Amino acid sequence: MSEFWLISAPGEKTCQQTWDTMMAATTRTNNLSNNHKFNIPDLKVGTLDVLVGLSDELSKLDSFVESVVKKVAQYMADVLEDTRDKVQENLLANGVDLVTYITRFQWDMAKYPIKQSLKNISEIISKQVSQIDNDLKARASAYNNLKGNLQNLERKNAGSLLTRSLADIVKKDDFVLDSEYLITMLVVVPKTAYADWQKTYETLSEMVVPRSSNLLFEDNDSGLFSVTLFVKAIDDFKLKARENKFTVRDFQYNEEEMKADKEEMTRLCTDKKKQFGPLVRWLKVNFSEAFIAWIHIKALRVFVESVLRYGLPVNFQAMLLQPNKKTMKKLREVLNDLYKHLDSSAAAIIDCAMDIPGLNLSQQEYYPYVYDKINCNLLDFKV
Repeated sequence: MSEFWLISAPGEKTCQQTWDTMMAATTRTNNLSNNHKFNIPDLKVGTLDVLVGLSDELSKLDSFVESVVKKVAQYMADVLEDTRDKVQENLLANGVDLVTYITRFQWDMAKYPIKQSLKNISEIISKQVSQIDNDLKARASAYNNLKGNLQNLERKNAGSLLTRSLADIVKKDDFVLDSEYLITMLVVVPKTAYADWQKTYETLSEMVVPRSSNLLFEDNDSGLFSVTLFVKAIDDFKLKARENKFTVRDFQYNEEEMKADKEEMTRLCTDKKKQFGPLVRWLKVNFSEAFIAWIHIKALRVFVESVLRYGLPVNFQAMLLQPNKKTMKKLREVLNDLYKHLDSSAAAIIDCAMDIPGLNLSQQEYYPYVYDKINCNLLDFKV
């Protein structure tokens, strides 16, 4: 499972004792979860008023940073297209997979100096992730425009003969060019009507050049035929062709236009390849940065919440539990029994939603112990 529960409980005689008690309750006899100590350094506490205000701000910042992490992950999946199954191996934090990073979490002192106030650290993270979000929007917009233009051109060169571009199908030799009186038309004929076409095309209108029709290309349903006629007979020929369920394509052979289209396709393909590598590298680096920032926010929230719940001096053990899916309900009951003495009102209504301003790690879930959830399943699809 990629879901983790980040909890904290006050230190008993020592924080190690708190850890041992929780381990005994959840693993020694019933194997309800895989547990890890979650190391939070000695952060600056500040005043109670600041902590209460910060609790609410961190809740909003948590949601924002999580949304950016998911956006970067999802966009990486979109960019990798045919190799989407390889997305997960690119979603790393500090060069390791996400579960390893979370379970071995160490505070990054260089990025988030603990001599700074809690508010300053949260502002550093907020600025950093906002910048990633803005950069992602700009890079995604540029790449999506390029990709969209390329897809439009590719769409023109694919599909039915009734709609697709004919530029890469026909050759100069297929046309009567530079004639004042004669013109070559291109007609799409259903495969089931080939015989009818051969019998009737010369008499669909006056002034059709006999034996001038050639089959130039076929797809699954139809064939593309050329036919030469006098310019003055165009309208009448089109009308009669339509009546016989033959479709005349509006197409003029223009070498310069066709060459420009091919060059545009080549340019867009080249540009896409050029942008692809640097974009994937940027996404990998900034996914890592955003995810690391997110887990630091989780650490800040647990610290603030623990001080508000358990008081000063700071004395609590943060613990990361990876529940087994089948035993989640049982784990919740065990934790409730273990910590109900911390908050009897929460224990009594453990399954009810509560919203206590300044004391809520999650607006839907309130327990006698500090609790937050980390879900590492960041993509809309299963890779």
